[in-house]
Amino acid sequence: MIEYRFEPELHRSAAYDGSSCIGECDYVDRNGAWAITHTEVDPTWGGQGIARQLVLMVAQEAENQDIPVIPVCCYAVHVLG
Repeated sequence: MIEYRFEPELHRSAAYDGSSCIGECDYVDRNGAWAITHTEVDPTWGGQGIARQLVLMVAQEAENQDIPVIPVCCYAVHVLG
């Protein structure tokens, strides 16, 4: 079972299979906005919507904190564009 976590101390959302990180969506703070810079999922887990869930998790957390999101990585642009 996949577990999704928002990890603000690491500036990311992540997906885990047990103790193994199988995907992440990284962001950086750019002048008070979160720029999503990288999204990656282990190819073994591809095609299951994990990357989309990770991007949406960062976007939702930013919205909860009233922080703008800037999609930079091509996948985040695709999901949020």
